[in-house]
Amino acid sequence: MFDLTGFQRDLLYVIASLDRPSGQAVKELFEEDVGEVNHGRLYPNLDTLVNRSLVSKGQLDRRTNYYEITDEGLELLRERREWENQKVEFLD
Repeated sequence: MFDLTGFQRDLLYVIASLDRPSGQAVKELFEEDVGEVNHGRLYPNLDTLVNRSLVSKGQLDRRTNYYEITDEGLELLRERREWENQKVEFLD
């Protein structure tokens, strides 16, 4: 978990929140919350997540890929959440 960049971790959260989003859908949702993301930053980081088996990549059609979080990616998010909860206690 700690060898991912913050951007890559955030991409995992975005992908996990959507049902097999295209790269463009990931970009649009990310930009709603964070601000502009260019293709030159987005796609290499998506490829890194795919290469690390945290995200799977498939084809919707000949021009469009989709991304889906893997069980390993979900486990990484769970571990991250547990780690965060151990470090910070919020009072309601």
